[in-house]
Amino acid sequence: MSTSELIITRPDDWHLHLRDGSMLRAVAPFSSADFGRAVIMPNLVPPVTVPEHAALYRQRILDAIPDNHDFEPLMTLYLTESTSPEDVSRGASSGLIKAVKLYPAGATTNSGSGVRDMEVVMPVLEKMAEIGLPLLVHGEVTDEDVDIFDREAVFIDTVLRPLHSRLPELRIVMEHVTTTTGVDYVMASDNNLAATITTHHLIINRNAILAGGIKPLYYCLPVAKREKHRLALRAAATSGDSHFFLGTDSAPHCDGAKLSACGCAGIFTSPNTLGCLATVFEQENMLHNIEAFMSLNGPNFYKLPPNSSKIRLFKSKIPSLVPDTIKTDNGPVTVFDPMFAIYWQAAPFTKA
Repeated sequence: MSTSELIITRPDDWHLHLRDGSMLRAVAPFSSADFGRAVIMPNLVPPVTVPEHAALYRQRILDAIPDNHDFEPLMTLYLTESTSPEDVSRGASSGLIKAVKLYPAGATTNSGSGVRDMEVVMPVLEKMAEIGLPLLVHGEVTDEDVDIFDREAVFIDTVLRPLHSRLPELRIVMEHVTTTTGVDYVMASDNNLAATITTHHLIINRNAILAGGIKPLYYCLPVAKREKHRLALRAAATSGDSHFFLGTDSAPHCDGAKLSACGCAGIFTSPNTLGCLATVFEQENMLHNIEAFMSLNGPNFYKLPPNSSKIRLFKSKIPSLVPDTIKTDNGPVTVFDPMFAIYWQAAPFTKA
């Protein structure tokens, strides 16, 4: 098989924002076309805090998926200081809830209902450790005295490291890791700690946002960091190390919200993620590890089987045609521009 074609297990997205309503209906088919499963973020308004809300949201997602797409939304609950261990246990035992999401209050989009005092939620975390339910963390502190570029490192020192020491059996995913500190901490940890890496953090550094004028389309949280951090993320993602797997954090906002005086954080990468990632792995001469990152490490951590179907990644002679924007009832949503041409494409694999 040439390096211009790969047959791999169908990938999954272990961190995805699909929103709701008309936005959900507009963006969901881009994820379901390429991915077999996705962990769905619960930060709606109001947030998804109990299994009944998750079940209704799951059905709305399924209703938005084209009939010919085979896609399973993996549902999560939003951890608040009033979340009960019983609700979490009930959701997990039913098979509906696959994880619980920790947002430090104020850390990102729709995180106002998040956690301010970790001690208050310890009974929930203890129950999760007991039943083996993963905790997904937005790994940043929100203290105004901490520089925004240091918030991940401070979170590791003040929240994550103490939590992992106190509850070593709790399975934790540090989502959208963005720093060398995060990469090093996860890589040196045991198998109960893992991390997702986004498509866009492998491609942009903070210059994309700030150099030559402010470019809000590249603004995300956690914010992109220095070039040395991007290179560390690329090394981790392409290494094949089982601690790391894909979570796109694809997060659509209408252009009216992105291109505003207070632009919303989030980058919409679902339409071109596979092509972008194949390009990154090719640039690093690590295409042989792309299946581990996109298709195998995530299911292994979540104790799920890999997808049974395959996809074909192939490199064409002309760039892929990806729309600049997609239409929604509330206005256009701009698709992530990686600032390079994408020649890699994906298609379902069927034996001749």
